[in-house]
Amino acid sequence: MSSTLDWYGCSTFCYKTAGLSIFLDAYIDRPSGADGTGLSASDVQQADWVLIGHSHFDHLYGAEEIIRNTNAKLIGSYESVRVMETAGVPIDRMICVQGGENIDLGNGVKVRVYPSQHSCVWSHLGMVQPDTQCIGDLGVTWQEQQAAMQSLNSYLVQETSDAVRVHLAESASGHSKRGDGGALVFLIEAPDGSLLFKDTSGHWSGVLEGLRPDVAILAAAGRGNIDGEPIQGSLCEFLAKEVEHLQPSTVLLGHHDNWLPGFSVATDTRPIVESIRKVSPGTLVIEPGYLESTELFVGQA
Repeated sequence: MSSTLDWYGCSTFCYKTAGLSIFLDAYIDRPSGADGTGLSASDVQQADWVLIGHSHFDHLYGAEEIIRNTNAKLIGSYESVRVMETAGVPIDRMICVQGGENIDLGNGVKVRVYPSQHSCVWSHLGMVQPDTQCIGDLGVTWQEQQAAMQSLNSYLVQETSDAVRVHLAESASGHSKRGDGGALVFLIEAPDGSLLFKDTSGHWSGVLEGLRPDVAILAAAGRGNIDGEPIQGSLCEFLAKEVEHLQPSTVLLGHHDNWLPGFSVATDTRPIVESIRKVSPGTLVIEPGYLESTELFVGQA
């Protein structure tokens, strides 16, 4: 039986392997005018697991609907679980993790959880193209970051469309207002091969260096965060560093579409591909289309 990935936009994927349907993040609903599938989380009728990379609305929102309509269980940070419990998800259908756990998903599939870092979203008011050089912002205190996040939130309310503002209000209702909840990386070991899922542009170098997935899903948006500090360079360079650490045979990009107009951009991925080829010429880079079923581990021994 083959393993496949369907992309629902932003960083949400459905991974089908060994008879399981595993959602990687859950954000499917979009405001009017945004890129996406045209579906909502309530349209999902089959899921066994939902793995949440962090607690921001563009990753967690919709998980409550998927769990309500399926037999799925959720794996996420303590903050993600708290938010979902507030949204009515039974606590016995969720597993709290913070990194270090090894969870049996059934049918010979297991997932290892690792701690990670969120992108330096506080350092900008909107997304830029991935070859943009970003310098500075080193040594910024937590208090300064929080002030910058307040400026970003004000920008989103004042400078985006009515449709986006309505969507932000709906998706934030009952959801996390206390940050990302602690970003996570998931390494899924299936009979066909191993898949790494990473839904934001940040990492601990020491964590990634020890992982060797066959396939890696990497977030291609925002200012890269390396060991707690913003990259001094571009997103292209950040992703190339991640590929150097991981050495996967295949990379799939996520979080690079125009999912929230006024904040996100339709990303030109060509510079990303070029940067990755410089450090790992043999790595295949795939930019999936919405709901295209990408077959994984093809020809793998």
